[in-house]
Amino acid sequence: MNAAHVPVLRDEVLAALDLRPGDVVVDATFGAGGYTRAFLDAGATVHAFDRDPDAIAGGRGWAEAQAAENGATARLVLHPQRFSQMVTAMAEAGVERVDGIAMDIGVSSMQLDQASRGFAFSADGPLDMRMEQAGPSAADFLNDAPEGAIADVLYQYGEERQSRRVARAIVAARPLSSTGELAQVVRKALGYRPFPGAKDPATRSFQAIRIHVNGELDELQAGLHAAENLLREGGRLAVVSFHSLEDRIVKRFLREAAGATPAASRHLPVSGHQAPARFAGLVKPIRASAAEIVRNPRARSATLRAATRTAAPARTFDEEAA
Repeated sequence: MNAAHVPVLRDEVLAALDLRPGDVVVDATFGAGGYTRAFLDAGATVHAFDRDPDAIAGGRGWAEAQAAENGATARLVLHPQRFSQMVTAMAEAGVERVDGIAMDIGVSSMQLDQASRGFAFSADGPLDMRMEQAGPSAADFLNDAPEGAIADVLYQYGEERQSRRVARAIVAARPLSSTGELAQVVRKALGYRPFPGAKDPATRSFQAIRIHVNGELDELQAGLHAAENLLREGGRLAVVSFHSLEDRIVKRFLREAAGATPAASRHLPVSGHQAPARFAGLVKPIRASAAEIVRNPRARSATLRAATRTAAPARTFDEEAA
């Protein structure tokens, strides 16, 4: 693994989880192993999940070395699965409850930096964007979907106000096969003229298409419910998100689970029954320091939210429906 990789808000995530030697923690988004390394250094046993085969392959040698060093008490276990499946996967590993769960949502720097994966337009590559490297690709979606469906994805997941114009341009340019082609189509449709400090408008469309191809927001919702079911009483959840759509889901989930959801209307009667809070101790959103942003510009948009699991029963959750 890349020992130099430092994940966003690493120290803040460590503080939020408050790990002790011997704790069992889930790194729900293994990636390049930055959080996992920090958790191991804190003395925890780590179960690391990733849906990307490349991430799991990259960590396999590290896990084998850990097993050789620790024998029957190996402290790093890799799970080549989506984090929404963590409850079943941990049960199969003989673990019923865990002390902490960390989730770093969205695409990883490792994926963005590989042009062959098709997540970014900084270098031309195939129009892929699949985290699991299986199933329909971004090219499949853009070349086959109706114009209206493409427009809806761009609007809902990229917050692209001119989504219909962009979708019309994409359909007119079909077939598309590379990230460079797609970026040029979007820029032309929006009349983009680059100037210093201007954000490339293709960023919004790439985000939207990637989220759709990977079902990322549904996976996040399912992963939060899975975490609620897997954490022990007093266990800690820490979630790092990178854009408003993700952060909104995390915020609403934790507020509802903590019983902090505001009433629908002050004119309506208050219900006599209120379910016990399943999370407590919600941490105010934490963002990267100026120093970290200088070291890692990706940290600029990161938001950390954390909370502590209570003794209240978890809501029923069906992983198969996720």
